[in-house]
Amino acid sequence: MTEKTDVIEAATSAPVAVRAGRPTREQAQARHAQLLDCAFENFLEKGFEPTTIEAIAAEVSMTKRTVYARYPDKAALFRAAIRRGTERRAASLEAIEATRADTLEETLVRIALLRIQLAGTPEGVKLQRLINTEAYRFPDIFQTYYEIAALPTVRFLAALLEEETLAGRLAIEDAMLSANVFMSMVVSAPVRFLISGNELPAQDVDRRVRFAVRLFLRGAEPR
Repeated sequence: MTEKTDVIEAATSAPVAVRAGRPTREQAQARHAQLLDCAFENFLEKGFEPTTIEAIAAEVSMTKRTVYARYPDKAALFRAAIRRGTERRAASLEAIEATRADTLEETLVRIALLRIQLAGTPEGVKLQRLINTEAYRFPDIFQTYYEIAALPTVRFLAALLEEETLAGRLAIEDAMLSANVFMSMVVSAPVRFLISGNELPAQDVDRRVRFAVRLFLRGAEPR
């Protein structure tokens, strides 16, 4: 084999370096979601103050500059991570609609249990604790959580109460207010109990919820 042939074969068999191009829109969105998910887990486990952007960036193999290009400071990243984490753990509209049962009482029980079950998961409890702890610093995260996690259920419930009132079976003057009061009355107490670190057996949750639902319906009956 001639020297010229050796050179040609070496040139054609050598690996060609491919310049990395700009990521596609889908890839960029996936990386952004990864960043928010990682930030959420860090904030959830450590709290706001001990969590650093440096640690989050290193965990997802990003530079701090890349993170700061999207979020000017840790507070902005925290708010975005809380929104993302709440959205991923909120009940879907399909799940909310699936609470419909043959009777209004049973539907209200299912609605309440759905909210309690979601808030009572290990991550749900940690999220509630984080929001309660950091609310003095970020009062807007309460509203964010309510709009994403609770409001769709409240609207669904308000529509049910309006239907029952039009049918003459209930006497509700303000459906949205009544729906919010229902959620506070039936859901908040068990959730607070779970957040405090106490165990609440499923049968106790069911008994509390059914008692509160019956109490609510008696108060909403036509006079």
